[in-house]
Amino acid sequence: MGCAVVAALAVSTFGVGVGEAAPSAPAKSDELRGTANWSPCFQKEQAELAEFFPPELGLPTYECTTVQVPLDYDDRRGGTISISMVRLPALDPEQRIGSVFLNPGGPGGSGVDFAVFGGPFLYSPELRSKFDLVGFDPRGIARSTALKCFGNLDQAVSIFQAPVVAFPKDAVEAEAWFADDQRLADACDQRGNKVLDHMSTANVARDLDLLRQAVGDEQLTFAGYSYGSYLGVTYANLFPDNVRALIVDGVLNPIDWSTGDPGEENLPFSSRLRSNIGAQDTLEEFFRLCDEAGPPACAFAPDSAARYQALAEYLLANEPVLLSVPAGPNGELVEIPFFYGDLIGMTLGAMYDSFSWPFFAEELAFIEAVIGGAPAAAPASFEVGRQFQAYTAKRGFPRYFNFVEGFPAVACADSDNPDTIADWVAAAGDISFDDYFRQLWTYASSP
Repeated sequence: MGCAVVAALAVSTFGVGVGEAAPSAPAKSDELRGTANWSPCFQKEQAELAEFFPPELGLPTYECTTVQVPLDYDDRRGGTISISMVRLPALDPEQRIGSVFLNPGGPGGSGVDFAVFGGPFLYSPELRSKFDLVGFDPRGIARSTALKCFGNLDQAVSIFQAPVVAFPKDAVEAEAWFADDQRLADACDQRGNKVLDHMSTANVARDLDLLRQAVGDEQLTFAGYSYGSYLGVTYANLFPDNVRALIVDGVLNPIDWSTGDPGEENLPFSSRLRSNIGAQDTLEEFFRLCDEAGPPACAFAPDSAARYQALAEYLLANEPVLLSVPAGPNGELVEIPFFYGDLIGMTLGAMYDSFSWPFFAEELAFIEAVIGGAPAAAPASFEVGRQFQAYTAKRGFPRYFNFVEGFPAVACADSDNPDTIADWVAAAGDISFDDYFRQLWTYASSP
């Protein structure tokens, strides 16, 4: 899913089995002792999970550590940085094979968060019996030695001048967007720490090999999603003899991510990835399944595709629409402006998680009712920008996990991109209801 991945986080909610990896005997307790010093952590989250987690799936425990790695692999004397890790120990220590390292995508996604909040649900009891699940925050990200171009979230958000848009819809908005980008670049030039120049995926892969050694695994078992697939194949190319098994899902074309094919010099990497096409196909599948299920199973049926286009057309002509949602400190109703870009952003977020589709349909029906003048209560799931904030690299994040600067730092280290605003405007093209996500994905990689 390219940059979103945002975060990010392009994972189907399924049980992952042990699969067809090369066979490996369970490690004996006196073999391959790693150097990582683990200690209990996330005990509050574990206690909350215990209140509803099915015991037959195996209630996880959490242990954390940090590992020191070189800042600059070309100059080992240049100091070290910290990489934060969490593990969910194997449920059956006697049958333990090793570790599965996880990366949720992004770039800029937190592997620690992914392991803590997703690991117990996304992987089958069979796999969790035989493997530790290990999440790590890549260099420059979140709990690891992080690139911080601002002191706090308020400072980060302040560089985006009002009105903040999810993505530019025309050349005028593109000029304002690029001015915001320049303010971000200036802030990183002024405040960014040394890790800024060392955040390439190749360096993360080198870190991963040291993490493998630190946990005592002879070879790497890895699961990477979206951008995480690029990390996985980068590791395999750098350390082919150290690979036990790789799971790559939502696979990025590594050439599109990095340089592009000949003749694509004027295309941003997020356009080269063609993630907009995958998102459009997924949206059309949502429409098909919604209409097939019908109401009340899908609140936006029937004729969901036509009704969605009508929403988009209305918002383009009349944005913003004021929505009354329970967004106050005590859940009181607050009127908030809702733009065309918010519709596209929340839709993209929903496309990452098919389990959210019934709630997404309720949200669309609520917006439609408001536009139609009918009294409507916001569904409990409705938070404007919830999914958009969680899956894109640009406009805001619920907590200051440095996603605003983390994503572009990795992307700029990895990929070739054009130099002028005009190239992004040309790649974005005009808004089309046959390709709802083209503008959002194009501008996700603006410098």
